Amino acid sequence: MTTTTADVTFTATTEVLGDRPILRLPQDASDRLPSRGQVAVDGTLDGIAFSTVIEPDGRRGHWISLDEDQWETLGATEGADVEVGVTPTKTWPEVTVPADLRSALDAAGDLDDVWDSLTPMARWEWVRWIKATKNADTRARRVDVAISKLESGKRRPCCFDLSSCTDPELSKSGKLLGLS
Repeated sequence: MTTTTADVTFTATTEVLGDRPILRLPQDASDRLPSRGQVAVDGTLDGIAFSTVIEPDGRRGHWISLDEDQWETLGATEGADVEVGVTPTKTWPEVTVPADLRSALDAAGDLDDVWDSLTPMARWEWVRWIKATKNADTRARRVDVAISKLESGKRRPCCFDLSSCTDPELSKSGKLLGLS
């Protein structure tokens, strides 16, 4: 990543929800992003470059999931302040396709070209919609529905709130845990 001045800079405090380290964006930083939903960004965490998709918190704000390497680099301490700079980008990183969806796509046989023709943002939306439930039966149905919709030419899932927090381990009623 080329070093440039970030569009949005702020200080965030590390926290752990369940066993996941995150950074919750201050509201004024979220307000400067172009969407209440997911936003692809290039940025820095205490000066170290990263690219990710910032997630919505369901309260008109956003949060960043920290991977294991980032957590270790930042000192793996809850309550630490981190200097963050982010610049929204139209270049979305490739989403990790969960095993159940990957198996269904492979089994469908003729969907590789369809999946590959989707924008990275659309692939993120499909994965996000499928993963937005703790219930195994609901998730299996969503995988089946995704395959059916893709086979019929649909390019995006429908009918879910893009500004809600859809991580079932970290949210309740579409809102990121930890705030009242």
